[in-house]
Amino acid sequence: MAADEEPTIKKIIARKVFNSRGELTLEVEVHTSKSVGRAAAPSGASKGKHEVVPFPTGGINEAIRRVKELVEPKLLGKSVLEQREIDEALHEIDGTENFSRIGGATALAISVAVANAAANSMNIPLAKYIGGGANQLPLPLGNVVGGGKHAPGKSIDVQEVLVIPTNPPSYFQAFLAVVKVHKEVGRKLKDEDPSFTGGRNDEGAWTTTLPLDKVLDIVARACEKVSAEVDFSIRIGLDVAASSLWNDAEQRYVYRFEGVRRTTEEQYEYISRLIDEYELVYVEDPFHEEDFASFAKLTIKYGSKALICGDDLFVTNADRLREGISASAANAIIIKPNQVGTLSDAIETTKLALENKITPVVSHRSGETTDDYIAHFAVAMEAPIIKTGVLGGERIAKHNELIRIEEFLGSDASIASLVQG
Repeated sequence: MAADEEPTIKKIIARKVFNSRGELTLEVEVHTSKSVGRAAAPSGASKGKHEVVPFPTGGINEAIRRVKELVEPKLLGKSVLEQREIDEALHEIDGTENFSRIGGATALAISVAVANAAANSMNIPLAKYIGGGANQLPLPLGNVVGGGKHAPGKSIDVQEVLVIPTNPPSYFQAFLAVVKVHKEVGRKLKDEDPSFTGGRNDEGAWTTTLPLDKVLDIVARACEKVSAEVDFSIRIGLDVAASSLWNDAEQRYVYRFEGVRRTTEEQYEYISRLIDEYELVYVEDPFHEEDFASFAKLTIKYGSKALICGDDLFVTNADRLREGISASAANAIIIKPNQVGTLSDAIETTKLALENKITPVVSHRSGETTDDYIAHFAVAMEAPIIKTGVLGGERIAKHNELIRIEEFLGSDASIASLVQG
């Protein structure tokens, strides 16, 4: 084989593996003339209704069959260096708007496996292959207390209470600070919640029966203590996951744990109070996934102080983001490649966000794998924030990889800072 021969696809293998919730998901290997690339698709419990369909009718077994019968014959012989061409071919093979024929999990796993095969053929990290000279590490946004759909049993209604360092000197120091806050919150919950047994949710965050205001008080004190220890600021954020609370028939946000039903205006006032009282610097999905107007209203009021971030609102979809830009609906967007299907689609949406001064937050899913490609993606796109949990092997895998990337970049490495607040 000539040294300059293109790394062309020779074989595609799809298999069933398990995610962090013990659910089956799809892993794909792409074998080329020079290398092998592998990737597995994660899965969310709290899904936006505009996300791609993860599996075709018939489930994961049918998805595997369609990789062999529909996808592999079309991709054999193609160079893995032609990422966009391959991702466009996946769209053509599927022929639907939401990957319902081959499955969004299939599309993503193949797409990322192709990119990994390309990077491996060049013997360079995926971050360098996608991002070239990009050298900025993201800030870690970590959930320390969890509720909503990610927590079993009785817990707070909102999905996540998060913390983020605003001006750390390195990624290692930033993540160490987040870990310290997580541990301190656990100690305080043990002291202040009589029913606390050390339980954690799908993403490694603590679960508690304390009300949200009490939880925020505890997290604020933990952030203050650790900030003093590490000599840089750590601030609080929330993922409300309001689409999970919205009852369309009642036109109310239903907080079952609190026993409260809030109108849209009451939801706006409630979120506003939390931002003011706890000096929140990040608020994700404060309203349901179709309410661009309320997002815009909150962004106008608090956009200079906090990131108002859309997840279910945008689902990593460039067309949804364009609608949000027109409505001035948010100043941040969650980027989850599996919401949109391919790496090229995720890159397009991230670039659109950056061009319009919308902060991209590269994110994990609640049902994760030990794959670390979102760590590379965040660096490659110079996304200022990565949201990927704190504890749990599938979460730590991303953080440890970012530490390795920081080491690989050496003196060229920098880290983002948060200007809001």
